Amino acid sequence: MKAKDVSGNESASRLIDERIASLGDWRGETLARMRKLIHEADPGVVETWKWMGTPVWEHGGIICTGETYKAKVKLTFAKGASLNDPSKLFNSSLDGHVRRAIDVGEGEEVDADAFKALVRAAIALNVSGGKAVKRAK
Repeated sequence: MKAKDVSGNESASRLIDERIASLGDWRGETLARMRKLIHEADPGVVETWKWMGTPVWEHGGIICTGETYKAKVKLTFAKGASLNDPSKLFNSSLDGHVRRAIDVGEGEEVDADAFKALVRAAIALNVSGGKAVKRAK
């Protein structure tokens, strides 16, 4: 799929739909489930398509991206290092200064309530105008 930055319109959502359908396996199912949770956490979320084919969810700034790899679906929170994660969902990019990610492998489940709380916290940080806190490695 060749797409440049498609922001907050039906074409970005269509491209995400196409990505999910094209995967045709557990990764598509996982990405669809996480997308649904994002929309449940924030019905006003804006879907965009950036960086040569990456689904992105935004509200006042980037909340997270949804990348798919052979063995995982990766949800990268742009300001994840600044978010409280009491359920310890972040399991990847832990040495990053600003971002944090959740890698989901085949058959793994993510706590829906904890994930939605992270999405809401990311939105709150974005709309407050708060800058991400850089954390030492």
